[in-house]
Amino acid sequence: MAKSTFSKVDEYGFERPDNFNYDIYEQFMSQYIRTLTRRAQRWSTFKGDIYQKSSTLKRFIRKGIPSDRRTSVWMRISGAENLKNSSELSYSALRKKINNQHIIDTIQIDLPRTFPENIYFSNHEYLPKELFNVLGTFAHQNQEVGYCQGLNYIAGLLLLATKDEEATFWLLKALVEKILPQYYIVTMTGLLIDLDVLDELVSNFEPLVHAHIHNIGMPWAMGTTKWFICLYSEVLPTETVFRIWDCLFNEGSKIIFRVAIALIRLHRDKILRTSELGELIGCFRDMRNHESVINCHIFMQEVFKLSGNLSNSTISRLRTKYRIKQIKN
Repeated sequence: MAKSTFSKVDEYGFERPDNFNYDIYEQFMSQYIRTLTRRAQRWSTFKGDIYQKSSTLKRFIRKGIPSDRRTSVWMRISGAENLKNSSELSYSALRKKINNQHIIDTIQIDLPRTFPENIYFSNHEYLPKELFNVLGTFAHQNQEVGYCQGLNYIAGLLLLATKDEEATFWLLKALVEKILPQYYIVTMTGLLIDLDVLDELVSNFEPLVHAHIHNIGMPWAMGTTKWFICLYSEVLPTETVFRIWDCLFNEGSKIIFRVAIALIRLHRDKILRTSELGELIGCFRDMRNHESVINCHIFMQEVFKLSGNLSNSTISRLRTKYRIKQIKN
């Protein structure tokens, strides 16, 4: 199939990079379209209660939520629907409270920087306006977090997935306030702890890679901060990110680590071949182009195979360990 068969812009409005591998993508899509059709048929027969977590629901979600069901399923499994229903104020009422000029100015500065390569953000006025509304409303109702860079990418991708400003707000609120630790407060305590957790996990899963990265001298913050702060948006292909978020909304923040371990193990040999810091950072930046990462269906299978039985209880124990160490230091 010739390269011209594929548009320069993907289905979510992102311009494909000059080094985009059309051959790998064509192989992936020829299989994935059939997978999507099959999964849509399976979801149409799903009889379970989406509010009730179950092994069947987990299995369905790990194999991918159909795009036309994502908004409603994400709202339910994430707790966003409960947040919306229990809120004393509606989203429209909360949006009217945007009045802090410093927050307004900060968000407006970041709007043009949010996915400038996406035609829906760069060529249309309504999507940046909706993004401003979501970020401004969230910042004003959560004064501890306010506005933090990184939230713009998450909210922007949520808008592209849901095409629903209000749903995006409640999903963002569920992520930041219920699912993720304290990544976005001023001290970024949750992020620093989770980088320590990642360090221990890599040491356990891939001791040679761990030693190599430390010998070269790359801090985990340098190579992986975006993984946590942006939840892999701006890091991995969009469809892969949405498949990750399917599981994140259902299973919690352990998914961030399971994806991280899978990425590192998939790139083990390439990482070990690096010899200096710039080369190693480049290896981490180029992970989006791995054939198994582009093929999101195979990648999600690898995520759960390569990260063993990593559980939320294990992550919680490690977070407590490093939180105590931070306090003592």
